[in-house]
Formats: sequence, C-alpha cells, structure tokens
Amino acid sequence: MPISAKLLNIMACPKCKGDLRLNPQNDGLICDCCALMYKIKDGIPEMLIEEAIPIQKKED
Repeated sequence: MPISAKLLNIMACPKCKGDLRLNPQNDGLICDCCALMYKIKDGIPEMLIEEAIPIQKKED
C-alpha cells in the first residue's frame, strides 16, 4: 500500500524537518537534504534516524 499524497505532504524528515519524497520503487522516503532514506514496511514508514539508510547526494 503506497503512502498517500496527502500524508506525504505533511510528513517531514525527523532529522532536518525538510521535505520527503517517495523513491522510484515506492518502498522508501528520501530526504535529499540529509541524503537519507527511511524504509516503508507494510505501508508504514520507519522514521527513526538511526535506522535511516544513507544514500548518495544528488549533484546539482
């Protein structure tokens, strides 16, 4: 079950309070500012900073 657009609009990164976006596989929420991905398991986002997965930052 994907995250609804309404819920995604009110969610924020727990580390920097920035915006989140769904990854292309729809199994994680990405914070581009922190370069972290928060996994989504069984439709529930795991928003614990210590369990976030580091990702490569996008180059501008």
